[in-house]
Amino acid sequence: MSVNTVTHLNFRGDARAALTFYQSVFGGDLAVVTYKEAGGAQEPSEADQVMWGQVSAAAGFEVMAYDVPSRLPYSRGENAFFVSVRGETAEEITAYWERLSDGATVLQPLGPAQWAPLYGMLTDRFGVTWVIDVAGTAG
Repeated sequence: MSVNTVTHLNFRGDARAALTFYQSVFGGDLAVVTYKEAGGAQEPSEADQVMWGQVSAAAGFEVMAYDVPSRLPYSRGENAFFVSVRGETAEEITAYWERLSDGATVLQPLGPAQWAPLYGMLTDRFGVTWVIDVAGTAG
């Protein structure tokens, strides 16, 4: 088993520009999935915004980012990041989820997602928001 923790940055319309900038600084590969591509755009004006993006460099630098949809609260500098925990198995991720959810506010229940076999989001009792998923694509 292996678990990887990555900083997940939150923006309102600037995620693609930020990821492109971080790629220019650290090098590596840029991957972006828009709300339209993922089938998750609720507002037509947000269809081309970043639902998930990542820069990964061979030197070990990795960062994720997305554009917070307008239906969710966002204030630049507040809730500027999530901690993303990505594991290899459902059992591993479920165990982390069960422990982290003690006293937490569940924002997205742990369950299958279009992009992952398991995905969930919660804010723990200390106010830290965690995005937890199993690496891979949903079947």
